[in-house]
Amino acid sequence: MNRPHLEVADIIRAQGERFLASNRSWIHWAHQKVLRAIAHCRTAVLGGHRHQCPSCGHCAVVFHSCRNRHCPKCQVAARHRWLTARQKELLAVGYFHVVFTLPHQLSPLLLQNKKLLYDLLFRASAETLLEIALDPKHLGAEIGFLSVLHTWGQNLRHHPHIHCVIPAGGLSPDHRRWIHPRYHFFLPRHVLSRVFRGKFVADLKRSHPQLTLSGALQPLRQDQAFASFLRTLFRQNWVVYLKPPFGGPQHVLRYLAGYTHRVAISNHRLVAFDNDQVTFRYKDYAHGNKKRIMTLPSQEFLRRFLLHVLPRGFVRIRFYGFLANRRRAHLLPLCQQLLSHHSQPDPSPGTLSPAAPITGLRCPHCATVMLIVQTFSASTFVPTAPRSTPLDSS
Repeated sequence: MNRPHLEVADIIRAQGERFLASNRSWIHWAHQKVLRAIAHCRTAVLGGHRHQCPSCGHCAVVFHSCRNRHCPKCQVAARHRWLTARQKELLAVGYFHVVFTLPHQLSPLLLQNKKLLYDLLFRASAETLLEIALDPKHLGAEIGFLSVLHTWGQNLRHHPHIHCVIPAGGLSPDHRRWIHPRYHFFLPRHVLSRVFRGKFVADLKRSHPQLTLSGALQPLRQDQAFASFLRTLFRQNWVVYLKPPFGGPQHVLRYLAGYTHRVAISNHRLVAFDNDQVTFRYKDYAHGNKKRIMTLPSQEFLRRFLLHVLPRGFVRIRFYGFLANRRRAHLLPLCQQLLSHHSQPDPSPGTLSPAAPITGLRCPHCATVMLIVQTFSASTFVPTAPRSTPLDSS
């Protein structure tokens, strides 16, 4: 993919200081850290290496990445490493995609209590899937799946939801056979929706003493007002979206690549940054996924971008059931053994397969692996013209 002509970093470098100065009432140190990391990513500020081709003498400077998980430029390599590690965990069955979404009236509460309530969202959605799948009326099996938290919509507004990718079927309670789903959509959506809502609201009620409730949410500190707020959450159906099955293991990694290491907006969606206005592309899901253009003042763009900064150390990709970290080593080989009569397809050209070991930067002129000839910090970096003659063999 070609390098984008405009990056989030460009907007931060141009407007970041003004944004911080005008929003000090709510800006947290974590927000400042993200802005600073993205602005400095792959610049001389972070230092880097000077590479030189041993064949033609071409020189190239490579600056260090910030490796911040909110940086649009730093997620490609992390995603590839993660997907390569997941290949050995694929099962020879179809896979399902389930999305659990919270109603919009919960957004102010979540933004003040990110760690507590995002954890609750993970727990409520996972317990719902495990409980319904284990019920003999539906599947009667122990399933395994991964869950990924996204907190944004295409327009960058706060829209917390969980993507779950689930192998079709699960282990029987005695772990002696693999049980295949009886429904085309794996588990009944209306049941998932009601159980998810009940579990989340019940946990939210128990968490009331731990919640931060400031600003416009201060009235909810009173038990009666909070109970009244919880009752409003039962006046609508909560959205649980089940996508049709998307094939076997040959499709899974390509599918996951679009969900696991996303950030709020990619650089390739940015269209223009003119007159303090940021224009970007988005999909309008409310009107048939039509592609549209949105323009925001740079200060509003940065505000929306920072809504999606996660708490320090928060894990946004989690595994459950027989894929849970404590059970995977024992149960995953058992699942593969029970499904061994299904032949696992070879990776096709359209899938992600393990990459060859990265041996280093290659020369753009002769494709020779370039050598690192200098490591430098920001204070020692001195730009130099590239050499045009081959290195001396001595």
